[in-house]
Amino acid sequence: MKSRMKKEKNTESIPSEFRQNPVSLDWVIIATGRAKRPHQFKEKRKIEKISSSKSCPFCNLKVLKEQKLIFVYLKEDKIKGSWEVPLEKIPEDWQVISVSNKYPALFPRTTLEKETKGIYQKIDGVGFHEVIIFKDHHLQIADLDENQIFRIIETYKERFLDLKKYPFINYVAIFTNWGKEAGATIFHPHSQIIAMPVIDPDLNRSLKGSENFYKKYKKCIHCEMLKESLKGKERIIFENENFVVLTPFASTVAFELRIYPKKHQSYFEEISKDEIKSLAEVLKVALFSLKKALNNPSYNFFIHTAPCDGKKRDYYHWHLEIYPKTSIWAGFELCTGIQISTIKPEDAARYLRKTLGF
Repeated sequence: MKSRMKKEKNTESIPSEFRQNPVSLDWVIIATGRAKRPHQFKEKRKIEKISSSKSCPFCNLKVLKEQKLIFVYLKEDKIKGSWEVPLEKIPEDWQVISVSNKYPALFPRTTLEKETKGIYQKIDGVGFHEVIIFKDHHLQIADLDENQIFRIIETYKERFLDLKKYPFINYVAIFTNWGKEAGATIFHPHSQIIAMPVIDPDLNRSLKGSENFYKKYKKCIHCEMLKESLKGKERIIFENENFVVLTPFASTVAFELRIYPKKHQSYFEEISKDEIKSLAEVLKVALFSLKKALNNPSYNFFIHTAPCDGKKRDYYHWHLEIYPKTSIWAGFELCTGIQISTIKPEDAARYLRKTLGF
């Protein structure tokens, strides 16, 4: 009886599967048993109402003047200021600017105080919080031309290079929230940078996983993942000479995307101008594919790069992660830390390629 049951179990098709992230070693569930068809992810989605530029604080130069102006990108030229010596005037023909956040999470100081009491420790909330604002009130990154996206990415790099110089800054987080569901409180398209003295837990897991794999195999785990992905190309959305867009093998949410440099690079801030041009192209394709396929979803994206704490981390491979808001964490996810995605990454990639006409 036992052997018969075992035989039946082995031949039975199970409509869900666990997949393990080879870097963090975290598990996810691909619950195809309760999956939607790819096109159903865009049905019944409420389109966010476009707020008027008249009441937008990012369109009002008088309001912006109340914040520190750190950096300006014109069509061709760049004007650089700093936290110590901010710029005095926002030119009318600005394309991208970086200003101090009006409601910062961290505050600039010249010193950093630490305190330990028993098993507890705390550090002053010292750091830098900037908002990178794009010119056009109505156009998100998916709608911009590649020249404007180039300016945005180069602004990321310029601000990263400046902020990493402060001795107490160990990590510079660059991220974008688009849409209310993703936590964007202002409609006007923008990104944020937070430079801080600590390294976040998510990146720490990625660093440790990458280091462990390198110690064992003398190879970069991300390079190996790329190599495997590029073989069959089931999960590849788009690629150019320098970058590739794909759905991760162990996607934590439906239609999660990653952008990887094909060449092994540990540090985002070391990319060249040619690489920024390539990244602008693939970032536009990635975000446009989600906008078209999922009816303009809210999303978050961020850059994971090796920290700027002075330690050498050649085993790491920087990348950009994109998370469309296709699901909400509930009791199981909060209880276990295991996330559930209701579409196979391979099917998501196929649908996005079809949407783009590839």
